Amino acid sequence: MKRAVFLIVLVLAFPALFCGRASGESPSGLTFLHYWSGPFSGGIDAMMDTFSRANPAYRVKAQGFEHESYKVGIRVMLASGTVPDLFSYWAGARVQSLVARDYLEPLDDVWEDGKLDAVFPENIANACTYDGHRYAVPVTQHFVALFYNRELFRAHGMVPPRSWEELKAVCARFRKAGITPLALGARERWPAQFWFDYLLLRTAGPDFRRDLMRGTASYDDARVLRAFSLWADLLEQGYFNDDALQLDWAEAATRLRTGKAAMTLMGSWIIGLFDGQLGWRQSEDYGVFRFPVVDGDVPQVAVGPVDVIVVPARGRVKAAKKVVAYFAEAGPQLAMSRGSGALSPSYRVPDTVYGPLQVRLAGMARSAPGWAFNYDLATLPDVADLGLNAFLEFLRAPSEHAAILSRLQLQARARFELAGKAGNRE
Repeated sequence: MKRAVFLIVLVLAFPALFCGRASGESPSGLTFLHYWSGPFSGGIDAMMDTFSRANPAYRVKAQGFEHESYKVGIRVMLASGTVPDLFSYWAGARVQSLVARDYLEPLDDVWEDGKLDAVFPENIANACTYDGHRYAVPVTQHFVALFYNRELFRAHGMVPPRSWEELKAVCARFRKAGITPLALGARERWPAQFWFDYLLLRTAGPDFRRDLMRGTASYDDARVLRAFSLWADLLEQGYFNDDALQLDWAEAATRLRTGKAAMTLMGSWIIGLFDGQLGWRQSEDYGVFRFPVVDGDVPQVAVGPVDVIVVPARGRVKAAKKVVAYFAEAGPQLAMSRGSGALSPSYRVPDTVYGPLQVRLAGMARSAPGWAFNYDLATLPDVADLGLNAFLEFLRAPSEHAAILSRLQLQARARFELAGKAGNRE
């Protein structure tokens, strides 16, 4: 259904995509597809209007879509050869999967002409590099952390926990007070992944987690079982809301605003919701803290997505590259940050433009010993789909996590083997 809706909207919004483009066609009317919409659009339409006025030969029409339909729809488009001129995507395994299929145009010249290695940090530049070439320009960097209701913490005499045992103690006190300790809205699946990401990283460490994402480690490994056991303990103690599978992430976050829940594990895009729609004040009404330490000898790696802009190899590449280069400029980088609650990956955007909570998040990001993409951006898309389904199955029956992981391993191994055979054919 989501795929059908996505394609119907495309036909209505961009009929030229489906009617073909004449050879030598003017670059006017460039199509830009993205997954930012509503209050989280980051001012995309305004930015494209500004760009088009300054570059009348390169008018851009942008269209935003809901995340889940976008994930499926953009892959369908690329496979069919019906492509936009540029589109947003998630750095990591998702971009890598498109590069492996020769769907994307390298952007080495955009990076070289704009001297972008001096604009973006090395770890961000690496997130845009695949098979030795730059294939993307970064526009936002989000940090996943625990956001909390400061008034509830003050009223109950609590401070943000730093260790796993402290987190459990805080949860127990809120539970006893009749307040949901941890709000979760997993209706769209992906919000649940952050608990798995951090628990695995905080116990097994980034090297094992990288191997698991690549298919060289197993989901039924004792280290994965331990991460799920820790998660299951929170669930079985009643520290999460019972209706997690019926809520989306924003509905769960709203429970912090109303005082029905104390904390939620979410990306920094939640700032856009709190500040904009819910009228909450950073560092006064709500705060943020790192995911707690579980094993002290494990590097405290940070988790979060990096959003990028890419160019299809079969689109109007030369014109599209001009638009992509625009996104690396300070103005668009700042607009994206303000519109989405994200950190800008660009050195050109100073911390002085951020609210107090974003400044704190920027400090956390810089001080982290490493960075990991969230689960569905770190492994093969087909495997990620299996994993997200397994997380929901686990939320329904946490005591059965061993059997769930055993089934997931069998399914994931088959997908990795299939991907390997496809790669060999290519």
